[in-house]
Amino acid sequence: MAHQMEGLIRLDGLALAFERDGTRTEVLRHLDLTIERGEFLALVGPSGVGKSTVLRVIAGLAHPSSGRISVAPRADGTPSSVAMVFQDARLLPWRRVIDNVAFGLERLQLTKSARRARALEMLDLVRLEALAERFPHELSGGQRQRVALARALAVDPDVLLMDEPFSALDPVTRHTLQDELVRIRAATAKTVLFVTHDIDEAVYLADRAILLSGSPARIADERRIDLPHPRRRDHHALVAATEHIHRRFAGDSYADGDGV
Repeated sequence: MAHQMEGLIRLDGLALAFERDGTRTEVLRHLDLTIERGEFLALVGPSGVGKSTVLRVIAGLAHPSSGRISVAPRADGTPSSVAMVFQDARLLPWRRVIDNVAFGLERLQLTKSARRARALEMLDLVRLEALAERFPHELSGGQRQRVALARALAVDPDVLLMDEPFSALDPVTRHTLQDELVRIRAATAKTVLFVTHDIDEAVYLADRAILLSGSPARIADERRIDLPHPRRRDHHALVAATEHIHRRFAGDSYADGDGV
């Protein structure tokens, strides 16, 4: 894809540390990163290195110790928004599927019928409209993650933050949802920041992969993935790109860190 994009989110010298029992621990140190509007960026690294912390800072759920985050406004001057999809779907068990999807819309000035219509539209996008009246316990793990994605998309965010959303699923379901995410991203043109420890997943989905490594975490490597979507897992170009990034990201730079 073309790379004539506009910077949407900038991290300048971002650092985060916390104190526990009198001991100060640095999680992130001096991260500089630009996320382009319309880009699918994969943040790759071993478990515990601090990838999820970056998402939480961007989402406003954690506050950096130093550095700056800037988010470009929309074309009409209003602030850009983010929504987050977690590893655990985090659905409200007492609410039906449609009401879970509509949850984020309840803070907006919309009628109940408008919220329901929007929720149904998003359920149709993730191909679960037929299950709108079910409760979360009646769904499979993959279906629950689709509901979580529909809930995030319902508020029409400018940026979709995804924190290893498929890592707890079996391989077949995981591949299916990866394909669904490619389709949904093509339909919505959302900017996506996707956290994963799986290099194969990053190469299959992303326009660019960033390796986060070390303790405190830093950006250790970066690779653009100039392959058109949709991608075939067995296509020689994808296989070659995956092997290349495995080699680039291998070794000490991908060793387990002590981050959070």
